Amino acid sequence: MKDNQNTKPKLLKRMPNIPKKPQKGSKFNIFWVYAAIILGLFLLQLFFSTENNKPIQYRTFETQMLLTGDVEKIVAYKAEDIVRADVFIKKDRIKQDKYKPYVGKSSFGNAGGPTVYFNAGTIEALNAQLKESQKNLPENQRVEVIVESRQNTLWSWVGSLILPLIILVAFWIFIMRRMGGGAGGAGGQIFNIGKSKATLFDKESQVNVTFNDVAGLEEAKQEIMEIVDFLKNPKKYTNLGGKIPKGALLVGSPGTGKTLLAKAVAGEAQVPFFSLSGSDFVEMFVGVGASRVRDLFKQAKDKAPCIIFIDEVDAIGRARGKNSMMGGNDERENTLNQLLVEMDGFGTDSGIIILAATNRPDVLDSALLRPGRFDRQISIDKPDLVGREQIFKVHLKPIKTDEVVDAKKLSAQTPGFAGAEIANVCNEAALIAARKNKEFVDMQDFQDAIDRVIGGLEKKNKIISPEEKRIVAYHEAGHAIAGWFLEHADPLVKVSIVPRGVAALGYAQYLPKEHFLYTIEQLTDGMCMTLGGRVAEDIFFGKISTGAQNDLERITKTAYSMVTIYGMSPVVGNVSFHDPNNEYNFNKPYSDTTAEMIDVEVRKIINDAYERTKSLLTDNRAGLEKLAEKLIEKEILFQSDLEELLGKRPFDNRTTYDEFVNGTGDQQPVAEGLVHKGIEATTDPAAPVNPSQTEA
Repeated sequence: MKDNQNTKPKLLKRMPNIPKKPQKGSKFNIFWVYAAIILGLFLLQLFFSTENNKPIQYRTFETQMLLTGDVEKIVAYKAEDIVRADVFIKKDRIKQDKYKPYVGKSSFGNAGGPTVYFNAGTIEALNAQLKESQKNLPENQRVEVIVESRQNTLWSWVGSLILPLIILVAFWIFIMRRMGGGAGGAGGQIFNIGKSKATLFDKESQVNVTFNDVAGLEEAKQEIMEIVDFLKNPKKYTNLGGKIPKGALLVGSPGTGKTLLAKAVAGEAQVPFFSLSGSDFVEMFVGVGASRVRDLFKQAKDKAPCIIFIDEVDAIGRARGKNSMMGGNDERENTLNQLLVEMDGFGTDSGIIILAATNRPDVLDSALLRPGRFDRQISIDKPDLVGREQIFKVHLKPIKTDEVVDAKKLSAQTPGFAGAEIANVCNEAALIAARKNKEFVDMQDFQDAIDRVIGGLEKKNKIISPEEKRIVAYHEAGHAIAGWFLEHADPLVKVSIVPRGVAALGYAQYLPKEHFLYTIEQLTDGMCMTLGGRVAEDIFFGKISTGAQNDLERITKTAYSMVTIYGMSPVVGNVSFHDPNNEYNFNKPYSDTTAEMIDVEVRKIINDAYERTKSLLTDNRAGLEKLAEKLIEKEILFQSDLEELLGKRPFDNRTTYDEFVNGTGDQQPVAEGLVHKGIEATTDPAAPVNPSQTEA
C-alpha cells in the first residue's frame, strides 16, 4: 500500500464537499483563424505591397514622357515638406519598351496606379516648370497638374487597408456560419464538426421524468435503480470488493419504454447526464465519428461522476466486417473502434456509466456486448396484464375520465400493447370524446380508440357492394367458427365487418394466452383458424377471393417455421436452419434435395390443415350461416353474441374477457389477432409465436 502522504492530493481531489470545476483543455476557437487571416493580410501588405511607381529625374520625365505625348495626367500632392508629382502614362503607350524598367508586378491594391513620380519644391514651382517645358507644344497636347489634398495619417491607412480586411472577415464569418449550419448541425460551425453533439442534463437543466412516470417495467426499473444507487453510494458496493458496472444495454421492442426509462434515470440520478443518439456520430466527413466519441468521453471525464446514454446504438454498433462493399463501412467501423477503446480506457472508479438502447441486439458487434463494456443487458419486454394496468393508470391521470372507466378492463382489452400504444389509446380516446363535445371520457370512447389503434380509422365513406359485404361476413364468420370449435385456438372477443384503415374490410379481436412454448397441436389449430375465412368462401360461394392473401402468408410462414426452424416434421427431421445473424451470408445451409423435401412437407401441412378446417366448417354449416347473417345485420358482434348463437364454447380451460375482468381463471398476459380484409395480421417473424398472436 502506498504512503498516506502520497495519497492526500488524490483524496483531497475526490472530496465530495469541494466543488470540482470541469477541467477545460485547450479548445479550438475559430476566432484564432480570423486573427491569423488578418495578420497574414497585414504581413502581405507590409512585405509585398511595395510601391509600383518608381522615382525619376525631371529631365528624364521631360524628354522621354512629357514631350512625346505619353503622359495622361499628373497628380500633385504635398507629402511631408515636399510636393510629390505622380505621373500616369497612357495605357496604349505603357507597353512600349522604354517603360519596361519602370513597370513592375502589380502588388496588393496598386494595379492601375501611377507609373513614375518626381519631387518638386512647391505647387507654384511645379506649374512654372511644366509651363516652361510645354511652351513649344500645341495647346491641346499640354498636361495640367491636378492638385490633391492627401493626409498620410493613421486614418488613411485604416481606410485603405483595415476597412477592406474587415469586410473580408465579415464575409468569411458569414460563409463559415452557413457551412456550419449545414454540415456541423444546429448551432455548430465547420471547425467544431468533430465536437460531440450530446445534450447535457445537469442541475441547471434537470429532467422532470422520474421512476414514478415509468410503469409496467418493475424488473427493469429495479436494475436501473441499482445503477443509479452505484453513483450515489459507491462505497456501499466497493467496500465488499465489487466493481461498479461500466455499462448497461436496454434491449426491447419499439415502444416498450427504453428511452423513457433512460429519461427517468436522468431525473433520479442527480448527476450530469449526457444524452445522444447513435446517428449523432455519423457524418459525411471522414474521421468525424471517432472525433466525436473522443470529445464525448473527454467531457464525461470532466463531469464525472456522470451517465452517458446512447439511444439506437445499433447505428454505430453493427457487427464489423459484414455487408461491407468497397470500404463503404470503414467510417462507421472506425467510430465503433474508437467507442470500444474509450469504453476500455477509463477505470472502474471513474464514475462514468454508459447506458445504451436498441431494439436490434442481434446486429450488434460481439466486442460491444462482452462484459467489461456492457456488463448488463436489461430486457424490456411488452407489459403483461398487471403492467398494462399500471401504464393505463399513469396515462389516465391527466385525462378527465368517467367513473366507469376501469384501467383493469382496458388492460384486458389491449393484450399485446406496448407502452407507447397504450399512451396512444388514451390520447385517441380523449380526442374522440372532445370531438363528440363530451365533458368526460367514457368507456365507449376508449373502445373506439382501441378499435382505431388495432384496425385503423373507420372508413365511413367507403361504399361496399352487398355482394362484397356478404363475402367479408362469411369470411369473418369462418374465422370465428373455426376458433370457437378448436380447443387450442384463441377465443374470439369481437368481430367486425366495418371497413377500417387503408385496406381493412374487417377485423377480429382475440384473447389468446401468451405461450412461451408452442406444441404442434397449438400451431396446427392456429393455422386452421387462419384458414377458416378461405374455407368459408369456398363452401358457400364455390369460389375464392383475394381477401385471404394475408391468411395464406401467415400460414405459409408458420408451416415453414415448423419444418425448417422447430424441427416438427418427421421427414425433414430434427434440424433447424434458423439464421437470425445472417451467418450463412444468404446461402442456403441445405442441398436442393432437402429444399424440395421442405417444400413437399410444407404443402402437406397446409393441405391437411385446409381439409381439417373444411370438415369442421361443413359440420357446423348452420351455425356459420347464422353467424354470418347476424354479422351482416349488426356489422359488429361480441363474445356474448356468439354464445347466444352457438352456445357456450365446449372448452372450459380457455381464457375469456370476463375471467380477466372478474379476476378469476388464468391471469397470464394475453395478445390479440387482427383481421385485415377478413384476414388475421402477420406475426413477428423474429419470435416463435402463435399464428393468432400479433404485435399491436
